[in-house]
Amino acid sequence: MNNETFWNNKHFTNVTIALLVVLALFFVTKFISELKSYKYIGGGVSASNTISVSGEGEVFAVPDIANINFSVREEGKTVADTQKKVSAKIDTALSFLKNSGIEEKDIKTISYNAYPKYEYQASGSVPAIYPPIPGKQVLVGYEVSQTISVKVRNTDKAGTILEGLAKAVITEISGPNFEIDDEEALKLDARKKAIIDAREKAEVLANDLGISLVRIVGFSEGGNYPIYYSKSMEMSDVGRGSGITPSPELPKGENKISSTVTITYEIR
Repeated sequence: MNNETFWNNKHFTNVTIALLVVLALFFVTKFISELKSYKYIGGGVSASNTISVSGEGEVFAVPDIANINFSVREEGKTVADTQKKVSAKIDTALSFLKNSGIEEKDIKTISYNAYPKYEYQASGSVPAIYPPIPGKQVLVGYEVSQTISVKVRNTDKAGTILEGLAKAVITEISGPNFEIDDEEALKLDARKKAIIDAREKAEVLANDLGISLVRIVGFSEGGNYPIYYSKSMEMSDVGRGSGITPSPELPKGENKISSTVTITYEIR
């Protein structure tokens, strides 16, 4: 065998070995990747044998804000005059709120409406004739209304705010509704408790059935809706008459935030 042939054979062998090494690394990497993905929810081969369990979590918290809505509604012959009547009462109420320490960011208009009012008037002056003389709709004035939402961050002042709005001759008041300003942390806590509850149920069930839990292949969540146990006070007639108790005591109670999860496990 001459040197050239030997060199060619050696070169071919080296190339072959290199290709085999590359292929081996590729398949090893592929295998490890598939093995890792198998651990993830819904990853890997589809599960044929599964069980599903539900878990519930609840979190209770004392409300830290009180939401109050109030409306001013007036009638007049012209839109401009009616708007002035509404603005006068709204300005008085807003001045009271700001003097009470309510920040502008916590006061907002949630609706403003202005529309004409009509009355049906019959034509002619002869009453009670048949068939009746056709009439027409006649514009008799306008109605303007504005609704304001107020967030009271010091819930102990909710009664004082209601009293002040009543003194400002606001006759349509709704609330206060005691709520939690930032519920996200509470929702996460409720979900965590629900997952723990579902996991514990799955482990007990697996032990009773004599099976093993392999991996999670499905997850869904419901709930996370706050349930308000706090008391609210409807004040739509406040300001009409003198029977309203100044600065009423308004128990806040507790709010409950719940979460329900369903977890599906592959079993063997």
